Amino acid sequence: MKRLAVLLLSLCLLSGCVNLPQTPAQKQYSATFLELFDTVTTVVGRAESKEAFEKTAYAIREKLQIYHQLFDIYHDYPGMNNLKTVNDRAGIAPVQVDKRIIAMLLDCKAYYTATGGRVNMAMGSVLKLWHEAREDGINDPANAYLPDKNALEEAARHTDMEKLVIDEGASTVYIADPDMRLDVGAVAKGWATQKVAENAPKGLLLSVGGNVCATGPKDEKGTPWVVGIQDPDGGENYLHTLAITGGSVVTSGDYQRAYVVDGKTYHHIIDPDTRHPSAYWRSVSVVCGDSGLADALSTALFLLPREAGQALLDQWNAEAMWVDPAGNRSYSPGFSALIQN
Repeated sequence: MKRLAVLLLSLCLLSGCVNLPQTPAQKQYSATFLELFDTVTTVVGRAESKEAFEKTAYAIREKLQIYHQLFDIYHDYPGMNNLKTVNDRAGIAPVQVDKRIIAMLLDCKAYYTATGGRVNMAMGSVLKLWHEAREDGINDPANAYLPDKNALEEAARHTDMEKLVIDEGASTVYIADPDMRLDVGAVAKGWATQKVAENAPKGLLLSVGGNVCATGPKDEKGTPWVVGIQDPDGGENYLHTLAITGGSVVTSGDYQRAYVVDGKTYHHIIDPDTRHPSAYWRSVSVVCGDSGLADALSTALFLLPREAGQALLDQWNAEAMWVDPAGNRSYSPGFSALIQN
């Protein structure tokens, strides 16, 4: 669903803004890839040589690319049953899939329950209507339009998570409602980033479309990574910079993937109750140990009032910062300890 607003201050550091602590044998490098999850992916870390770092970075890219293909709902890939295959076979037959799809969908079901349905991967039929209208509006602003109200209401009738049948033993997925579609955009990038990070070398910073995940401090001295949180109004300065040595920072905001109809901006984070973009917040940034969970929580908190969001954070030992439509900021109790400036 969303796309994220966390920017990597460490990338600025690479350009010479600050002198980085270095061991004699290692330097800091970065690599950027453009094709994964239809966004920008950056890997930052230290190595004895550029060649050694690139070997690590490209290994991470290859692993992320597999997840990108498995979770893709728009494209087919030779020899692979992915989520598009599952959607295409809705109401027809179960589809045997890679166990990584099973694991991700089971986590999505858990997020659905934990967030009171705010993170619902079964909303693909509703999100598809918004996706089409948004793409048309971006490509042809003069003729931008909103999805048809009746079409949204009809699509909303086909978002029942109970219609998703997962057979772990057989490794199959079946959508019992022929008009229901899966869309895991609220979770996929963070979930994939987390799984790759769990098997990556220590001391890397991964950013997949702004889903930022640190596999440990940037050097053997324990130096934290510095992550900047973008101003939703597009200012040059960060709202805050955070110091992290592990875990993830994920932001959901109304300024990414938005379009304008009759002078009003419509973003991509859709409230399952209204079937329209949520109006509670401009952005929500979440910090927690798991990138997939952080992705899900940032979406859920964006769709909830402040008190309900804090209750959800308390369940998962996570921290957050909210920015309301007037630009006012509020924080969970432990967030201030992470702020560098």
